[in-house]
Amino acid sequence: MSKKIILAVDDEPNILMSIEFILDMEGYEVHTACDGDDALEAADRVRPDLILLDINMPRKDGYEVCRILRQRKSMADTKVIMLTAKGQALERKKGLEVGADEYVTKPFSADELLTAIRTCLGP
Repeated sequence: MSKKIILAVDDEPNILMSIEFILDMEGYEVHTACDGDDALEAADRVRPDLILLDINMPRKDGYEVCRILRQRKSMADTKVIMLTAKGQALERKKGLEVGADEYVTKPFSADELLTAIRTCLGP
């Protein structure tokens, strides 16, 4: 069985490094992007199984990126987990409305992140 591919998108380098470390240790193939435009380009290039998508980013925010991804037939099966410091119910609802599969609030633990990923991708 091949490794699952995850694209992590966040404009905070320390968060990206932490995510990459956690996912590498779990055996995932990890790619990163630092803003919405880079995320869309990377998604086309690597065809991830799952995208960890920050909401507050330069150029295109996570909501817009998720909306664009959901319009692409090539991304129909790609799971999206929104990562954000915004934990209000309204923000969570908006994320799910644009097509996110899960929503994880920052700060998050490695276990919390991995549980959300496994919920989307399976064991």
